[in-house]
Amino acid sequence: MQYKILLSFVLFFSFTQINIAQEESPIVGKWDLEITKDGEQLPSWLEIRVSGYKTLVGQFVYAFGSARPISHIKMKDGKYSFAIPNQWEKPDRDMEFEFQRIGNQLKGSMIYTDGKSYNWIGVAAPKLAPSKEPIWGAPRSLFNGENLEGWQATRENQWMAKDGILESKNSGSNLVTTEKFTDFKLHVEFKYPTDGNSGVYLRGRHEVQVADNQGDEPSSIKFGGIYGFITPNEMAARSAGEWQAFDITLVGQRVTVVANGKTIIHNQIIPGITGGALDSKEGMPGPIMLQGDHSPIAYRNIVITPAME
Repeated sequence: MQYKILLSFVLFFSFTQINIAQEESPIVGKWDLEITKDGEQLPSWLEIRVSGYKTLVGQFVYAFGSARPISHIKMKDGKYSFAIPNQWEKPDRDMEFEFQRIGNQLKGSMIYTDGKSYNWIGVAAPKLAPSKEPIWGAPRSLFNGENLEGWQATRENQWMAKDGILESKNSGSNLVTTEKFTDFKLHVEFKYPTDGNSGVYLRGRHEVQVADNQGDEPSSIKFGGIYGFITPNEMAARSAGEWQAFDITLVGQRVTVVANGKTIIHNQIIPGITGGALDSKEGMPGPIMLQGDHSPIAYRNIVITPAME
Protein backbone atom coordinates (compact mmCIF):
# COMPACT_ATOMS: atom_id res chain seq x y z
CA MET A 1 0.00 0.00 0.00
CA GLN A 2 2.79 2.40 0.94
CA TYR A 3 4.58 1.52 -2.32
CA LYS A 4 1.49 2.41 -4.38
CA ILE A 5 1.10 5.71 -2.56
CA LEU A 6 4.79 6.52 -3.11
CA LEU A 7 4.57 5.58 -6.80
CA SER A 8 1.48 7.74 -7.26
CA PHE A 9 3.25 10.65 -5.60
CA VAL A 10 6.33 10.25 -7.83
CA LEU A 11 4.21 10.11 -10.99
CA PHE A 12 2.16 13.12 -9.90
CA PHE A 13 5.31 15.06 -9.07
CA SER A 14 6.92 14.15 -12.40
CA PHE A 15 3.93 15.19 -14.49
CA THR A 16 3.54 18.37 -12.44
CA GLN A 17 7.20 19.25 -13.03
CA ILE A 18 6.81 18.71 -16.78
CA ASN A 19 3.71 20.90 -16.91
CA ILE A 20 5.41 23.62 -14.88
CA ALA A 21 8.45 23.51 -17.18
CA GLN A 22 6.22 23.86 -20.22
CA GLU A 23 4.17 26.67 -18.73
CA GLU A 24 7.15 28.64 -17.46
CA SER A 25 8.99 28.78 -20.78
CA PRO A 26 7.88 31.94 -22.61
CA ILE A 27 9.08 30.73 -26.00
CA VAL A 28 7.41 27.32 -26.29
CA GLY A 29 5.13 27.15 -29.32
CA LYS A 30 5.10 27.64 -33.07
CA TRP A 31 6.34 30.90 -34.55
CA ASP A 32 6.00 32.44 -38.01
CA LEU A 33 9.28 34.18 -38.83
CA GLU A 34 10.46 36.84 -41.25
CA ILE A 35 14.22 37.10 -41.77
CA THR A 36 15.53 40.33 -43.26
CA LYS A 37 18.36 39.30 -45.61
CA ASP A 38 19.90 41.58 -48.24
CA GLY A 39 16.75 43.69 -48.45
CA GLU A 40 14.40 40.71 -48.75
CA GLN A 41 11.90 39.37 -46.24
CA LEU A 42 12.45 35.61 -46.15
CA PRO A 43 9.54 33.61 -44.70
CA SER A 44 10.68 31.03 -42.16
CA TRP A 45 9.22 29.06 -39.25
CA LEU A 46 10.26 27.89 -35.80
CA GLU A 47 8.77 25.38 -33.37
CA ILE A 48 10.00 25.16 -29.76
CA ARG A 49 8.91 22.45 -27.35
CA VAL A 50 10.03 20.92 -24.06
CA SER A 51 11.77 17.55 -23.98
CA GLY A 52 11.64 15.92 -20.55
CA TYR A 53 11.70 18.30 -17.58
CA LYS A 54 13.28 21.38 -19.10
CA THR A 55 15.36 20.75 -22.23
CA LEU A 56 14.18 22.92 -25.10
CA VAL A 57 14.25 21.35 -28.56
CA GLY A 58 12.43 22.06 -31.80
CA GLN A 59 12.56 22.37 -35.55
CA PHE A 60 13.23 25.17 -38.01
CA VAL A 61 12.21 25.86 -41.61
CA TYR A 62 14.30 28.29 -43.63
CA ALA A 63 13.36 30.01 -46.91
CA PHE A 64 14.15 26.78 -48.76
CA GLY A 65 14.73 23.13 -47.89
CA SER A 66 12.86 20.98 -45.41
CA ALA A 67 12.17 21.20 -41.66
CA ARG A 68 15.41 20.81 -39.70
CA PRO A 69 15.62 19.38 -36.17
CA ILE A 70 17.01 21.50 -33.32
CA SER A 71 18.63 19.25 -30.74
CA HIS A 72 19.06 21.83 -27.97
CA ILE A 73 18.00 25.44 -27.45
CA LYS A 74 20.19 26.98 -24.75
CA MET A 75 19.39 29.89 -22.45
CA LYS A 76 21.83 32.35 -20.87
CA ASP A 77 21.15 35.78 -19.36
CA GLY A 78 17.60 35.82 -20.72
CA LYS A 79 18.67 35.06 -24.28
CA TYR A 80 18.22 31.84 -26.20
CA SER A 81 20.48 30.31 -28.83
CA PHE A 82 20.82 27.28 -31.05
CA ALA A 83 22.81 26.12 -34.06
CA ILE A 84 21.87 23.79 -36.92
CA PRO A 85 23.96 22.23 -39.69
CA ASN A 86 23.60 23.59 -43.20
CA GLN A 87 21.28 21.72 -45.54
CA TRP A 88 21.51 23.11 -49.09
CA GLU A 89 23.38 26.26 -48.11
CA LYS A 90 26.98 26.97 -48.97
CA PRO A 91 29.66 27.22 -47.66
CA ASP A 92 29.66 24.28 -45.27
CA ARG A 93 29.17 25.79 -41.81
CA ASP A 94 26.43 25.89 -39.18
CA MET A 95 23.68 28.49 -39.05
CA GLU A 96 23.64 30.16 -35.63
CA PHE A 97 20.65 31.80 -33.96
CA GLU A 98 20.28 34.05 -30.92
CA PHE A 99 16.99 35.55 -29.76
CA GLN A 100 14.77 36.64 -26.91
CA ARG A 101 11.10 37.20 -26.32
CA ILE A 102 10.08 40.85 -26.29
CA GLY A 103 6.38 41.39 -25.63
CA ASN A 104 4.46 38.98 -27.85
CA GLN A 105 7.29 38.56 -30.36
CA LEU A 106 10.57 36.75 -30.71
CA LYS A 107 13.37 39.00 -31.91
CA GLY A 108 16.79 37.77 -32.85
CA SER A 109 19.60 37.35 -35.31
CA MET A 110 20.85 34.60 -37.60
CA ILE A 111 24.47 34.13 -38.57
CA TYR A 112 24.15 32.57 -42.02
CA THR A 113 26.61 30.10 -43.54
CA ASP A 114 28.37 33.04 -45.22
CA GLY A 115 29.23 34.41 -41.77
CA LYS A 116 26.96 37.45 -42.11
CA SER A 117 24.37 38.33 -39.48
CA TYR A 118 20.72 38.99 -40.35
CA ASN A 119 17.86 40.08 -38.07
CA TRP A 120 14.53 38.35 -37.75
CA ILE A 121 11.16 38.69 -35.99
CA GLY A 122 8.74 35.93 -35.05
CA VAL A 123 5.05 36.08 -34.16
CA ALA A 124 2.99 33.26 -32.68
CA ALA A 125 1.55 31.05 -35.41
CA PRO A 126 -2.26 31.03 -35.42
CA LYS A 127 -4.28 27.97 -34.49
CA LEU A 128 -6.61 27.44 -37.43
CA ALA A 129 -8.95 24.90 -35.89
CA PRO A 130 -12.27 25.05 -37.77
CA SER A 131 -15.36 25.54 -35.63
CA LYS A 132 -17.52 23.53 -38.01
CA GLU A 133 -17.38 21.60 -41.25
CA PRO A 134 -17.17 23.93 -44.25
CA ILE A 135 -19.97 24.36 -46.73
CA TRP A 136 -18.47 23.95 -50.18
CA GLY A 137 -19.17 26.26 -53.08
CA ALA A 138 -19.22 25.37 -56.75
CA PRO A 139 -16.10 23.93 -58.39
CA ARG A 140 -14.43 26.11 -61.00
CA SER A 141 -11.37 25.95 -63.18
CA LEU A 142 -8.28 28.01 -62.33
CA PHE A 143 -6.83 27.50 -65.82
CA ASN A 144 -8.77 28.35 -68.96
CA GLY A 145 -6.61 26.11 -71.16
CA GLU A 146 -5.66 28.93 -73.51
CA ASN A 147 -3.52 31.51 -71.69
CA LEU A 148 -2.17 32.58 -68.29
CA GLU A 149 -5.16 34.69 -67.30
CA GLY A 150 -5.51 34.49 -63.51
CA TRP A 151 -1.85 33.56 -63.00
CA GLN A 152 1.39 35.47 -62.55
CA ALA A 153 5.03 34.42 -62.53
CA THR A 154 7.20 35.11 -59.49
CA ARG A 155 10.12 36.04 -61.79
CA GLU A 156 10.67 36.13 -65.56
CA ASN A 157 8.01 33.87 -67.03
CA GLN A 158 8.78 30.66 -68.93
CA TRP A 159 5.30 29.06 -68.61
CA MET A 160 3.15 28.52 -71.72
CA ALA A 161 -0.48 27.56 -72.23
CA LYS A 162 -1.47 25.44 -75.20
CA ASP A 163 -4.21 22.91 -75.97
CA GLY A 164 -5.43 22.78 -72.37
CA ILE A 165 -1.98 22.24 -70.89
CA LEU A 166 0.01 24.63 -68.69
CA GLU A 167 3.67 23.80 -69.27
CA SER A 168 7.12 24.86 -68.13
CA LYS A 169 9.63 23.34 -70.53
CA ASN A 170 12.66 24.35 -68.48
CA SER A 171 13.54 25.40 -64.95
CA GLY A 172 12.56 28.97 -64.19
CA SER A 173 9.84 30.86 -62.35
CA ASN A 174 7.06 29.56 -60.12
CA LEU A 175 3.50 30.36 -61.14
CA VAL A 176 0.94 31.83 -58.71
CA THR A 177 -2.80 32.46 -58.91
CA THR A 178 -3.83 36.10 -58.61
CA GLU A 179 -6.75 34.96 -56.45
CA LYS A 180 -6.28 33.89 -52.82
CA PHE A 181 -8.12 31.22 -50.85
CA THR A 182 -8.77 30.03 -47.30
CA ASP A 183 -10.23 26.51 -47.19
CA PHE A 184 -10.69 24.56 -50.42
CA LYS A 185 -10.71 21.33 -52.35
CA LEU A 186 -8.24 21.22 -55.24
CA HIS A 187 -8.04 18.84 -58.18
CA VAL A 188 -4.88 19.08 -60.26
CA GLU A 189 -3.32 16.83 -62.89
CA PHE A 190 0.37 16.85 -63.75
CA LYS A 191 3.07 15.13 -65.79
CA TYR A 192 6.82 15.22 -65.18
CA PRO A 193 9.83 13.78 -67.03
CA THR A 194 12.33 11.30 -65.60
CA ASP A 195 13.76 12.78 -62.38
CA GLY A 196 11.19 15.56 -62.60
CA ASN A 197 10.51 17.70 -59.55
CA SER A 198 7.79 20.24 -58.86
CA GLY A 199 5.24 21.00 -56.16
CA VAL A 200 1.77 22.38 -55.50
CA TYR A 201 1.81 25.04 -52.78
CA LEU A 202 -1.43 25.38 -50.79
CA ARG A 203 -2.14 29.02 -49.88
CA GLY A 204 1.35 29.56 -51.26
CA ARG A 205 2.82 28.17 -48.01
CA HIS A 206 2.51 24.38 -47.81
CA GLU A 207 4.10 22.28 -50.55
CA VAL A 208 2.64 18.98 -51.69
CA GLN A 209 5.61 17.35 -53.38
CA VAL A 210 5.41 16.40 -57.06
CA ALA A 211 8.40 14.24 -58.00
CA ASP A 212 9.51 11.16 -59.91
CA ASN A 213 9.62 8.67 -57.02
CA GLN A 214 7.80 5.59 -58.32
CA GLY A 215 8.93 2.50 -56.38
CA ASP A 216 10.55 4.47 -53.53
CA GLU A 217 9.61 4.20 -49.88
CA PRO A 218 7.23 7.02 -48.90
CA SER A 219 8.84 10.11 -47.42
CA SER A 220 7.80 13.62 -46.46
CA ILE A 221 10.19 14.98 -49.12
CA LYS A 222 8.99 12.66 -51.90
CA PHE A 223 5.86 12.28 -54.02
CA GLY A 224 2.68 13.31 -52.19
CA GLY A 225 4.42 14.38 -48.98
CA ILE A 226 3.84 17.70 -47.25
CA TYR A 227 7.44 18.72 -47.73
CA GLY A 228 9.54 17.94 -44.68
CA PHE A 229 6.51 17.47 -42.41
CA ILE A 230 4.02 14.71 -43.33
CA THR A 231 4.91 11.33 -44.85
CA PRO A 232 2.27 9.61 -47.01
CA ASN A 233 1.10 6.17 -45.91
CA GLU A 234 2.14 4.69 -49.27
CA MET A 235 3.97 5.59 -52.47
CA ALA A 236 1.31 6.23 -55.09
CA ALA A 237 3.46 7.72 -57.86
CA ARG A 238 3.15 6.43 -61.40
CA SER A 239 5.87 6.35 -64.03
CA ALA A 240 7.43 9.53 -65.34
CA GLY A 241 5.71 10.69 -68.53
CA GLU A 242 2.23 9.62 -67.34
CA TRP A 243 -0.53 12.02 -66.33
CA GLN A 244 -1.25 11.81 -62.60
CA ALA A 245 -3.65 13.56 -60.23
CA PHE A 246 -3.94 14.99 -56.75
CA ASP A 247 -7.22 15.68 -54.98
CA ILE A 248 -6.34 17.83 -51.98
CA THR A 249 -8.58 19.14 -49.21
CA LEU A 250 -7.28 21.89 -46.93
CA VAL A 251 -9.38 23.04 -43.96
CA GLY A 252 -7.57 25.22 -41.46
CA GLN A 253 -4.29 23.39 -40.90
CA ARG A 254 -5.68 19.95 -41.73
CA VAL A 255 -4.91 18.37 -45.08
CA THR A 256 -6.06 15.29 -46.96
CA VAL A 257 -4.22 14.17 -50.10
CA VAL A 258 -5.60 11.63 -52.55
CA ALA A 259 -2.99 10.69 -55.16
CA ASN A 260 -4.05 8.78 -58.25
CA GLY A 261 -7.17 7.62 -56.44
CA LYS A 262 -5.43 6.53 -53.23
CA THR A 263 -5.77 8.40 -49.93
CA ILE A 264 -2.15 8.83 -48.87
CA ILE A 265 -2.64 11.54 -46.21
CA HIS A 266 -5.88 11.75 -44.22
CA ASN A 267 -6.87 14.81 -42.18
CA GLN A 268 -3.35 15.48 -40.87
CA ILE A 269 -2.23 18.75 -39.27
CA ILE A 270 0.40 20.71 -41.21
CA PRO A 271 2.72 22.10 -38.49
CA GLY A 272 3.85 25.20 -40.38
CA ILE A 273 5.06 26.66 -43.65
CA THR A 274 7.38 24.63 -45.86
CA GLY A 275 10.55 25.79 -47.58
CA GLY A 276 9.88 27.98 -50.62
CA ALA A 277 6.73 29.54 -49.14
CA LEU A 278 5.67 32.92 -50.48
CA ASP A 279 5.22 34.28 -46.95
CA SER A 280 4.80 33.16 -43.35
CA LYS A 281 1.40 34.76 -42.69
CA GLU A 282 -0.38 31.50 -41.91
CA GLY A 283 -3.60 33.13 -40.75
CA MET A 284 -4.21 34.87 -44.09
CA PRO A 285 -5.73 33.57 -47.32
CA GLY A 286 -3.17 32.60 -49.94
CA PRO A 287 -2.85 31.58 -53.59
CA ILE A 288 -2.17 28.29 -55.32
CA MET A 289 1.45 28.15 -56.49
CA LEU A 290 2.95 25.72 -59.00
CA GLN A 291 6.67 25.15 -58.66
CA GLY A 292 8.62 25.67 -61.86
CA ASP A 293 12.13 26.33 -60.59
CA HIS A 294 13.36 22.70 -60.50
CA SER A 295 12.61 20.86 -63.75
CA PRO A 296 10.22 20.76 -66.72
CA ILE A 297 6.63 20.15 -65.63
CA ALA A 298 3.12 20.18 -67.13
CA TYR A 299 -0.25 20.76 -65.44
CA ARG A 300 -3.86 20.55 -66.60
CA ASN A 301 -7.44 20.37 -65.23
CA ILE A 302 -6.75 22.62 -62.24
CA VAL A 303 -10.11 22.87 -60.48
CA ILE A 304 -10.79 24.48 -57.11
CA THR A 305 -13.85 24.18 -54.88
CA PRO A 306 -13.59 26.94 -52.27
CA ALA A 307 -15.40 26.89 -48.96
CA MET A 308 -18.23 29.39 -48.68
CA GLU A 309 -17.75 32.22 -46.17
